[in-house]
Amino acid sequence: MPLHDVGYRPWRGERCGYGHAVGVIAGTGIRLAWTSRWLRRAVFFAWSPALLFAASFFAFEQAVDQGQLGTMQEQARAGRNLDGVGVLGAVLARSLGAPPPDGRPLDANSTRHMVWARLLLAFMRAPQAVLLAVVVGLVAPTLISRDLRAKAWLVYFTRPVGKLEYILGKMAILGVLVAAITMLPALALWALGVLVSPSVWVAVATWDLPLKIILASLTLAVPTVLMALAYSSLTAESRIASFAWFATWAACWIAHTALTTADLVAAAEVTRLSREEAAQESFFADEAFGEFATVPPARQRSAPRGFRWLSRAAGLDSEIDRWAWLSPYHALGVVQAWIFGIETRWRAVLPPLVSLLTVTAVSSLVLWRRVDAPARA
Repeated sequence: MPLHDVGYRPWRGERCGYGHAVGVIAGTGIRLAWTSRWLRRAVFFAWSPALLFAASFFAFEQAVDQGQLGTMQEQARAGRNLDGVGVLGAVLARSLGAPPPDGRPLDANSTRHMVWARLLLAFMRAPQAVLLAVVVGLVAPTLISRDLRAKAWLVYFTRPVGKLEYILGKMAILGVLVAAITMLPALALWALGVLVSPSVWVAVATWDLPLKIILASLTLAVPTVLMALAYSSLTAESRIASFAWFATWAACWIAHTALTTADLVAAAEVTRLSREEAAQESFFADEAFGEFATVPPARQRSAPRGFRWLSRAAGLDSEIDRWAWLSPYHALGVVQAWIFGIETRWRAVLPPLVSLLTVTAVSSLVLWRRVDAPARA
């Protein structure tokens, strides 16, 4: 009976190095995630709002090209909404209606930079951040919990794959999705704005916006991806990790809304009392002069009810949201507004920034400790 050598044969090929494992883990994870029909639909749907914002870019550039910027400023300062520029109507009206900080009239380049920055911020905050939370909630919970349930760590960590490479590979899976949902559509909007502008030199005047888009996308991606992976590493049941992810966003949003509403109610009560006192003083003054009339309070221009969400998302709300640090969505919005140069007050930026850094640090620590916990048990 012949005997066969069943021993291990030496590897004679070329070694790719330890960093190659990150690409393999990321590529495999992306291919498996892309087999989901719901994920493909969600990514396709994420590009749909870009068409609406692209129409606003085109309408604004056409108005600038036809020399209607001065007329638009006069209409905006008169309190009229600019209905001819699509979703920019209320946002552009409030942007152009406010006097410039240096007192000089706005020129085309400065106005374009301001409007583009506000529109890109609104695009990344209003539709894209919500869609990103949904997509990450669909993909991230299974990335590590499935490996824990299938004991795949026996394959990963018995080969020359370290914890850092494993974590970076899983992060790269979600990073590609974040780029496909937020960064790439925003960059496409900027490029479209350059193409429909009167001159290609507009790209030079707005050269910093693509860099701010990339930085804002990274700011959005890092805390959310790490938090989602941390939840996934805490349990072998992906359903529990998915529930924890959506519950965190919903609970923080509800808490922020409740506290903000309480502040608005308290402020409205103070305003009502002050108006009653002013009305009484006006009544006695008019009675002393033989008249019976009161002066109505000055009307303040505000965005129409249907566009208030867009106005807030574009960073036009001048009030400081002191509860933004409590909600990941609102905290990310404030920090992104700071990146785009719209929010410059450190009192408004510092609490959300500290909150996001804390979430990033805690999630990184939990992920680092839990990702190889079964191997150390």
